[in-house]
Amino acid sequence: MPRDCDILTIALSKGKLLSSAIDLLARVGISVPTQSTNSRSLIFENPSCDTTFLIIRPTDVPTYVEYGSADVGIAGKDVLLEQASDVYEPLDLKFGQCKVVLAGPQEIIPREDVGPSFRIATKYPNITEQYFSRKGESVEVVKLYGSIELAPLVGLSERIVDLVSTGKTLHAHKLVPIETVAESSARLIVNRASLALKHQRVLNLINLLKTEVQRGSL
Repeated sequence: MPRDCDILTIALSKGKLLSSAIDLLARVGISVPTQSTNSRSLIFENPSCDTTFLIIRPTDVPTYVEYGSADVGIAGKDVLLEQASDVYEPLDLKFGQCKVVLAGPQEIIPREDVGPSFRIATKYPNITEQYFSRKGESVEVVKLYGSIELAPLVGLSERIVDLVSTGKTLHAHKLVPIETVAESSARLIVNRASLALKHQRVLNLINLLKTEVQRGSL
């Protein structure tokens, strides 16, 4: 049986990034045995490669990695920017590309016509506040957890900041992108203590993934 210090724990994001993350890991010889395990489980083990996998909410991945419950993880850059977690980010995995954008109604009312109470609805309050701070503009940020596109339609906010992939959802709600706030894609992140304590295993994983990502971009 391997010792705990020999086991590498990898945190993966549920949702859109999961299938691509599993496929990438499989291509470097690390299989995630989710198909043979109860689908309600959150922990999956692969003893053949001394690896444990956590399948968790995307917003939780940086926290599990930062506090050492996972040695490494795969998370979207948008989540990392929003949370500003203390993790090592060695690699852009080049999938899950999307943008965090400022968007508003197709008939955009100029900001100067709105008045001092200019509201931005978003589930990215930190990214939004930092973006407008860099521009020297003061806005009121309204934190939402979903249905961001509804906010301008019912007068909750003048604009939104949200994650956009194809833009179809914006179009369906008669919204248009105004500015790109940040670019996002899947990133490999590493716990700083694990980088030292499990240096060789972590370094091997980084190198394997880096080679595969470069091969895929050729």
